[in-house]
Amino acid sequence: MILTSDSFFDGQPIPGEYAFCIPAATGRVCLGGNRNPQLAWRDVPAGTKSYALICHDPDVPSRGDDVNREGRTVPASLPRVDFFHWVLVDLPASCTEIRNGEFSHGVTPRGKAGPAAAHGARQGLNDYTGWFAGDRDMSGDYYGYDGPCPPWNDALRHRYVFTVFALDVERLPLEGKLTGPQVRAAMQGHALAQASFTGLYTLNPAVKL
Repeated sequence: MILTSDSFFDGQPIPGEYAFCIPAATGRVCLGGNRNPQLAWRDVPAGTKSYALICHDPDVPSRGDDVNREGRTVPASLPRVDFFHWVLVDLPASCTEIRNGEFSHGVTPRGKAGPAAAHGARQGLNDYTGWFAGDRDMSGDYYGYDGPCPPWNDALRHRYVFTVFALDVERLPLEGKLTGPQVRAAMQGHALAQASFTGLYTLNPAVKL
């Protein structure tokens, strides 16, 4: 199984068009295009009945003490945890491409609607739901894709891993507000194959991609 994208090359920087935040002309950051990238997959195994898609960042700081604080740096040595940027399930077996901007085109304060999505699929909550939980202007349920916005003072460049799973069930046995860990657990024993594609991103001008 092979996953590709016309939006950027595997292992290369993600353009700001696909990011939640980009470097600002003045100040630190501003909102980016927040479009989902184009993705296509092929060489899928026989018996595939649906697909699931997860995009996660495995490089998120495990502690927020230094995050986005003037005069501080998030050290590269800090232990890192997963942050889910996109959780999409129940894509039909006939669907082998997601178009540029098909599921997200711009930042939606308080989050995009869900879980119903194009192609009869369902979208889960991404982790901006928890990140903005205490923000009076931005709190809400963030369904679908929301792109990169790593700390602007992080010494580590972040990886954004897009993974498509070919499943032997038409619908994952989950209901309600789906999360990345729940989907990973529900796919156990049902994944016939998977393929990944990784983009790189940083908002720290001192970090090279």
